[in-house]
Amino acid sequence: MIPLLPATVIGSWSFPGWYVKFCQDAVRHPELFGPDDREEALRDAVRLAVDDQLWAGADIITDGEMQRVDFNLGFYDHLKGIKPLPQGRLWGPPAHDQRNRYVCVEPLRAPSGLGLVEEYKRLRTLTAAPVKVPVPGPFTLAGCLQGGQVYRDRKEITEAILPIVNEAMTSLVAAGVEFIQLDEPSFACHPEHPEQFLDIIARTVAGVSCKISMHMCFGNFRGRAVGWRSYYPLFPHLAKAAVHQLALEFASREMAEIEILRSIPAPMEVAVGLVDVKNTWVEPPELVARRLKTALQFIEPERLHITPDCGFSQTARSIAQKKLTNMVEGVRKVRRDLGKA
Repeated sequence: MIPLLPATVIGSWSFPGWYVKFCQDAVRHPELFGPDDREEALRDAVRLAVDDQLWAGADIITDGEMQRVDFNLGFYDHLKGIKPLPQGRLWGPPAHDQRNRYVCVEPLRAPSGLGLVEEYKRLRTLTAAPVKVPVPGPFTLAGCLQGGQVYRDRKEITEAILPIVNEAMTSLVAAGVEFIQLDEPSFACHPEHPEQFLDIIARTVAGVSCKISMHMCFGNFRGRAVGWRSYYPLFPHLAKAAVHQLALEFASREMAEIEILRSIPAPMEVAVGLVDVKNTWVEPPELVARRLKTALQFIEPERLHITPDCGFSQTARSIAQKKLTNMVEGVRKVRRDLGKA
């Protein structure tokens, strides 16, 4: 049973060091690994991600996105009609301009889906705990694609990807998934057309019969944000999105704009980010509890989930373990205080 104020992760978990090495070797020397070797390594990595989350006390877990490259980059391997572009900058401090980029050479398609059902089935062989499955949204996926001679702009690319994402989500529900998180951080970084955004989201989730959260952070590639970190340009529109929950980051911004929770009407929930994944400093449980009590000034506990700001993929595993453990301890402290009250 999921308790009041459930503690969970956004999606990704920190890759174990050995798994990073394995993934690199598998790309550079694919002839060294057979399909059974790859599956064994992947299952072991997922098992560790599950164990880390359960040991920390998370109430809802994920597979840690161990099969993906970051939270969305691995999905381009499932898309047909694209070819990679050379990176413009290889040296210097890591940043978003060093992400993989592609150009469309024919209409986009994903004949074998996005691999999400396989991820979920693998996770279910390892745990019966409550889970959610993160799914990258079409606008965010379009961000690494250039239209070439096929699509005029990002809007047309988004329209081409939208039915692919919708089909992936409906397939997950058919496989038994009850909680999906739609990852659309790009809209938080490009808030210029909120009504257009609402229409895209509504069509992306059409016919998807499960609980849907929408995660909107400001970017975390190599531990760096990419946009102006304010949700205000998206309100009040964002509160009308065709989802059941909004997942928003607050810890890295020292709880700025937390009062915006007041403008999100019931029954919509909020997954409030109370741990900064970009900082290697580990928040003590008391600070997490104070942040949570601040959030509770603007929204009822029944509509609140507690998460880190973003995924832990860019965080060292030892730090991620401590951060999640302390987050859970802070949440449990507030639960006890509410019970006494």
